Amino acid sequence: MTLPDRRSVLALGAAGLVSFSLPTRAQGFTPGLVYAVGQKFDKSFNEGALAGAERFKAASGVPYLEYLPAGTAQFDQAVTSLLRRGVTDLATIGFYYAAPLAKLAPKHPTVRFTIVDAVVEAANVQSVTFKEQEGSFLVGVLAALASQSGTVGFIGALDIPLIRKFIAGFEQGARHARPDATVLVNFVGTTPAAFNDPTTGAEVAKAQFQRGADVVFAGAGVSNFGIFAATNDAGRLAIGVDSNQNHLYPGRILTSMLKRVDLAVESAFQAGRAGTWAPGLRALGLAEGGVDYAVDENNRSLLTPAMLEAAEAARRAIVAGRIAVTA
Repeated sequence: MTLPDRRSVLALGAAGLVSFSLPTRAQGFTPGLVYAVGQKFDKSFNEGALAGAERFKAASGVPYLEYLPAGTAQFDQAVTSLLRRGVTDLATIGFYYAAPLAKLAPKHPTVRFTIVDAVVEAANVQSVTFKEQEGSFLVGVLAALASQSGTVGFIGALDIPLIRKFIAGFEQGARHARPDATVLVNFVGTTPAAFNDPTTGAEVAKAQFQRGADVVFAGAGVSNFGIFAATNDAGRLAIGVDSNQNHLYPGRILTSMLKRVDLAVESAFQAGRAGTWAPGLRALGLAEGGVDYAVDENNRSLLTPAMLEAAEAARRAIVAGRIAVTA
């Protein structure tokens, strides 16, 4: 299984599109990117967005502008700064930008906004969401089959509906593969700062190990770094999220559940440049190539043929509608 094989599916991106009328096309074309709060090179969500923007730049020769806010309160400042510099197509990364974007987008009706991981209903906003539960189901299958103890864990940044989609899929996948599996669930914190707290992430992981978990799914942004370090120290297995994080601790990261933020950003910029961008909702799951799990030289030895076949059988059943993964 190779990930690039699915890029063309998402780049076309017609599935799941609910559209409004197109806004007046802005003069010229200048793409821009507002990152999620945190680190640009986070080996996760932001770095995926960066990869998509860089791939677009390499293919088109068109540069992009970017802004890394220090906090969610800087969103308006970030957008204003980029629009002042001529941005016509702006991708924003993060669920917490939904409310400010809903207020701001109508003030700039000729700008094409794309928000990743949230829904904003406006005539000039495209909302890209993911069926995280489907990708999480597959890594749940792998986690349960890799576990020696029969206990696996999920560590989320905070308890919000978005994270609950990961939990739901992971629990269903683990129990699909192993009905007697025990699934532990804990959170790093209660505010968005929990996405950037590796120290607490490590402590939560240690607590799950003490309760018997030997495979933990880390869904906590930059806090994953602490979870992975604790996993490595304890000789257990972890699962990465959003981008391929297998290389961070080769042999200790079972796999990574991928959300193709890179393709969401790349396709938004491609469509803006081509004049085919449309507002509305795009919900991307396994069938659309929007979620997946990563297999490479860093984790291939951890995944037996039987484990991979079980995950691929689950993929086929989900895409065909024989397994309904509830969020």
